[in-house]
Amino acid sequence: MLARLQALLAALWGGLLLCIAFVATPSAFAVLERAQAGAYVARVFALEAQISLALGLVLVLIERRLTRDTSEAGGASEAFSARLMLPLVAIFCTVAGYYGLQPMMADAKAGTGVASFAALHGASLAFFGVKGLVVLALAWVTQRRAS
Repeated sequence: MLARLQALLAALWGGLLLCIAFVATPSAFAVLERAQAGAYVARVFALEAQISLALGLVLVLIERRLTRDTSEAGGASEAFSARLMLPLVAIFCTVAGYYGLQPMMADAKAGTGVASFAALHGASLAFFGVKGLVVLALAWVTQRRAS
């Protein structure tokens, strides 16, 4: 049952990231003025970062529990499996991409930053893209175990 929950949460997380990347963000810039769209998208990414941290932590805890149950049942268990490392990488991308770069982007937008807004935005986009790929890989890996 935990393996199915793990697969479901990973798939929902991946769907959320795809929805933000391909629906919410482009739609905001298509229908709103640039400043309004930027404020809306900033709020969406703030919520996404919180959700990503929570889901990443839950998926790590589920994987640790499944690993412990496997080792107690006498089966072979890997301490650092892909099902554990993938959510950890996604958490890292969230922390670095949102919580690390967002304050720097605000400073750059105000003209007081050490790097340009475009460079920081590109780095943030790269972290989001890597996180999306990692979460989709996690959904695929966990689905294979659950079935």
